[in-house]
Amino acid sequence: MDCWKQEESNTWTFPTLIVCLYGFFSMLKPSEPFLTPYLTGPDKNLTTDEVTNQVFPVWTYSYLALLLPVFLITDYVRYKPVLLLQGISFIVTWLLLLFARGVVAMQIVEFFYGMVTAAEVAYYAYIYSVVSTDHYQRVTSYCRSITLVAATTGAVLGQLLVSLADVSYFHLNAITLASVSLAFLCSFFLPVPQKSMFFHRRESSETLPRTDKTGATISCDTPPSCQEDKSSPSPDMGPAPEQQAGNAKPQHHVLRVLVQLSKDLRDCYSSRKLLYWSLWWALATAGFNQVLNYIQVLWDFRAPSHSSAVYNGAVEAIATFLSSVTSFIVQYVKINWDLFGELALGIFSTIDAVSLLLMHFTTNIWACYAGYLIFKACYMLLITIATLTLGSRSQST
Repeated sequence: MDCWKQEESNTWTFPTLIVCLYGFFSMLKPSEPFLTPYLTGPDKNLTTDEVTNQVFPVWTYSYLALLLPVFLITDYVRYKPVLLLQGISFIVTWLLLLFARGVVAMQIVEFFYGMVTAAEVAYYAYIYSVVSTDHYQRVTSYCRSITLVAATTGAVLGQLLVSLADVSYFHLNAITLASVSLAFLCSFFLPVPQKSMFFHRRESSETLPRTDKTGATISCDTPPSCQEDKSSPSPDMGPAPEQQAGNAKPQHHVLRVLVQLSKDLRDCYSSRKLLYWSLWWALATAGFNQVLNYIQVLWDFRAPSHSSAVYNGAVEAIATFLSSVTSFIVQYVKINWDLFGELALGIFSTIDAVSLLLMHFTTNIWACYAGYLIFKACYMLLITIATLTLGSRSQST
């Protein structure tokens, strides 16, 4: 029975299904487009100045501080514990949003949400550690698509509930809490990977077939529970040479991995063009996250939620849909992005800058919405092009 369960979890369909369910429920957040109206409304009664200058900045700095440590810890513990931590952070975030009050409590909310976003690396990296390379393209498509579908569904659901059913923001957050709780439950069913990108990448490759006294070979593909009695050494035999060598291995293993990681980074960024694209990626992502963080404050300033109809959910749904379309189109456009990527980068970065200026200077909420749609679609297009360019250049270095 143990062998059958191990073989079942080793197939690519089971972990892909579970991780997609986790991604769907974790991104199904109908309350998220209405966060600023909720915080400044009667439920929390914060001022716009408190939200802008005291609450929202906590997410920015906590995300920045947690990103690198969480990335390294994610690889070291092999993904699943970090996904569980992300699920717990999701639940804590929305429990505090529902029942806590005050600036300090909302700052704690932003810290835990910074943990959530920093742990996203575990969601996107997990699946590659449990499926073979033959399925990489398919599972990548599934994992990316399900998050876009969930985000669009959540935004549409939130807008419909607010506009047509007059559901309060408090109850939207309760629905979101239920959704992220389901995601947390799904994470318990994820198989624990046996390898990772850095700290455990040699475990499977260094496990060689061994021969017992009768000459029978034990395959490394057989589940450990099935090998237990076959691979146990006899009482009169001493420890195997590889076991003796392995006893000292963990002492310097972490240091060796960090040194190798720094060497890989140095070799990778020896290409000046690769360095430029990576620098653009970092700056563009930082700017995009800032826009996402404060765009609802701008919308609320242009059309106050207490006296105007709020269409944040509809705008987020359209923006997510347009982003997925532009990203999808890139793979079918027959252009040498390695050659014309810089031109596209300049053109669409300029469009993004113009859309930001439009949102800043316009007093019309619909023009502000339009500027946001253009900004997000262009950013997602450029990120897709950057992914293709960085991928091709890193393979050539």
